[in-house]
Amino acid sequence: MSDPHLKEIRDVTPSAKGCEDCLKIGGRWVHLRMCMSCGHVGCCDNSPNRHATAHWHESQHPLIRSYEPGEDWWWCYPDELFFEMEGAPPSPSHP
Repeated sequence: MSDPHLKEIRDVTPSAKGCEDCLKIGGRWVHLRMCMSCGHVGCCDNSPNRHATAHWHESQHPLIRSYEPGEDWWWCYPDELFFEMEGAPPSPSHP
């Protein structure tokens, strides 16, 4: 994988145990995604508030990773690219 956005990956800690923004407003989510630049945990585009994508629009942090148990996929927003990264540590997931 030679996506130029891979340089944006950081060793991050999840910002919350659920969607950070939904927790603040009492919202609900379907699935969770974690920003690999800052650790922001946001809800997926199937969720009512789409906070993971909103975070990308606000921050321009390009890469997210699934924050669901057993899922190890990544998404690059600018390139609209779904991928798995060989050798990446297992995905953290919410409790």
